[in-house]
Amino acid sequence: MALKEKLEAALNVGLRVPSIMLLDALYRWDVSSFFQQIQRSSLNNNPLFQYKYLALYLHYVGYILSVVLLTLPRQHLVQLYLYVLTALLLFAGHQISRDYVRSELESGYEGPLYLEPLSMNRFTTALVGQLVVCTLCSCVMQTKQIWLFSAHLLPLVARLCLVPLETIVFINRFAMIFTGLEVLYFLASNLLVPYNLAKTAYRELVQVVEVYGLLALGMSLWNQLVVPVLFMSFWLVLFALQIYSYFSTRDQPTSRERLLFLFLTSIAECCSTPYSLLGLVFTVSFVALGVLTLCKFYLQGYRAFMNDNTMHRGMTEGITLLILAVQTGLIELQVIHRAFLLSIILFIVVASILQSMLEIADPIVLALGASRDKSLWKHFRAVSLCLFLLIFPAYMAYMICQFFHMDFWLLIIISSSVLTSLQVLGTLFIYVLFMVEEFRKEPVENMDDVIYYVNGTYRLLEFLVALCVVAYGVSETVFGEWTVMGSTIIFVHSYYNVWLRAQLGWQSFLLRRDAVTKIKSLPTATQEQLEKHNDICAICYQDMKSAVITPCSHFFHAGCLKKWLYVQETCPLCHSQLKSQSATATAATPPQEAQGVGQLPQDPAPPNPEEAGPAEPLPEGGAVPGGTDSTGEGSCAPEAQPHPESGLPAPHDASQEGLGAGLHPTHLDPLENCPQSVGGRDQGWEGQAPSPMECQETVCASRNSAGCMPGGPTCATGVSEGQAAPATREH
Repeated sequence: MALKEKLEAALNVGLRVPSIMLLDALYRWDVSSFFQQIQRSSLNNNPLFQYKYLALYLHYVGYILSVVLLTLPRQHLVQLYLYVLTALLLFAGHQISRDYVRSELESGYEGPLYLEPLSMNRFTTALVGQLVVCTLCSCVMQTKQIWLFSAHLLPLVARLCLVPLETIVFINRFAMIFTGLEVLYFLASNLLVPYNLAKTAYRELVQVVEVYGLLALGMSLWNQLVVPVLFMSFWLVLFALQIYSYFSTRDQPTSRERLLFLFLTSIAECCSTPYSLLGLVFTVSFVALGVLTLCKFYLQGYRAFMNDNTMHRGMTEGITLLILAVQTGLIELQVIHRAFLLSIILFIVVASILQSMLEIADPIVLALGASRDKSLWKHFRAVSLCLFLLIFPAYMAYMICQFFHMDFWLLIIISSSVLTSLQVLGTLFIYVLFMVEEFRKEPVENMDDVIYYVNGTYRLLEFLVALCVVAYGVSETVFGEWTVMGSTIIFVHSYYNVWLRAQLGWQSFLLRRDAVTKIKSLPTATQEQLEKHNDICAICYQDMKSAVITPCSHFFHAGCLKKWLYVQETCPLCHSQLKSQSATATAATPPQEAQGVGQLPQDPAPPNPEEAGPAEPLPEGGAVPGGTDSTGEGSCAPEAQPHPESGLPAPHDASQEGLGAGLHPTHLDPLENCPQSVGGRDQGWEGQAPSPMECQETVCASRNSAGCMPGGPTCATGVSEGQAAPATREH
């Protein structure tokens, strides 16, 4: 079944290639120059060539027929080709019959066939040819009425019956007229078929546009016609014909330099029309796709096809070729100038392919360096490809300098090649650092800084090259020839290659600077705190000889946390916002305001639990201050008392969030008292994060001297009506 589908797909493309070739030939055909040549020749008196406007109309009719053949459904297209094949077979039968009659007239023998060996051989050959033609026509038209295609056998039957040769000539003409009448009858009986097909196609197009829109219609036609493969096949056929026509007229061998010139001129000849240029664009796209696919297969094997990147499908190189060809007016140049310009454009395309290969190889090489994969074959493939990408761009730049006169566009190609080599050097340098770190069994200090500086240097050079290209394009537009296409390309290049790169680079710099500022503002853990914490870094899973403490009391390596802050500004464990120490202190300290009418004085700091003395006994009924009853379904916080002077409730102290009355927050941290703290391998919790409710119950149970109910299941959550509930401090 798969083979049948592949054959149908190949047939769908192959049957549409002639329509593209016809469009290309009609575009090349200059009607005016054709009629000028006719006027100079002996055909000027022919009435067929005296109506120039009729030929022009036929020229446009040819365009319409080509488009119809291009968009015809496959079933009708196959049937049409079968009809054309039948007509060609009938014409071949007519030619066989005419040649036989002519040979018989030249021989002049009218006797029995079996008495003349040469006449018998001619008769046998013509008979076999006519029987083959009749059989093929019957099979193609799928009919058993073979007599419909046997009119050309009449001259043979007449010769077998010893009919005079002059009469055989008239019989041959009658057979030809009879076959022509059959063809005309068939065309007349199917005269309304094109109209019905056009009507049906128009109805379907209208329905698709109304339901799905024009974009869906275009995508459907693109997929049904297989436009990229179709234009690539057309261009390859055109290129093969060009090469064949050259070698068929040459007898002596060609030198290597001549072969290179032949290759460029043949490509230049095959992109002189918009159709052939599109064919070259899709051919280059498929060649680039093949090279990139081979690169991925060389690096990863069959695993490379599991996660395909849309940017590595060759379309970038094809679009680059199309934009440069349109911008430079490639199809309007002479063949020699076109070949020279095309060589420069192909160099740019090759540089783009090398850059895409580097984009594929870079993450794979760095991943191999950072992983513990000891497969020498994988490392050899990655390093060998990097060495190729290091040497080949430099060699290409050297060859350009040797064979071409230096101008700005060649300078761009050379700079792009040099940048590719520099980026490969940076990738290999980082790979070596990763391997050294692996052999040392301990991290290299400031590894992320080294990687940032290496990548930043390359990005800066790339940005400068893009800026130079834009500056040159603007100068050419202002002081040279201005075109809409050139201005549009410069605008797109300025936005994507200059503005977006500058914006992304600046954002990366700001994120890095903010991350460094946050890390410097965080307190450094002392040796006693590290020993008490006795845990690993939750980011790199390595022991901590030094660490920083976040505002949420989590310990991390400073370098690991800085890498994390490049991505997002939250704690890796509890996802609370990480702010600098100064910003946190400013946000936690209320502003000092002057006391006046309508203003409340600031409450004093809560007392230290060590100086508060013993806890007061519970009142009668077991009621907890600030709670509801003795069942524990109440709040651990004290009841909000009115201010003695204003009668309003006292302002809530931010330092008492989620804590019992009279306890300082530094003495009652949920992470410090909760046995489920993250990474607590010595407590046996396997690093599971506790819920806020479990931490609060543990805190309240351990601080019952402050007035909390030890058995309260909803500590600091159940509040009586009319009471101000303190904010819960989440884990």
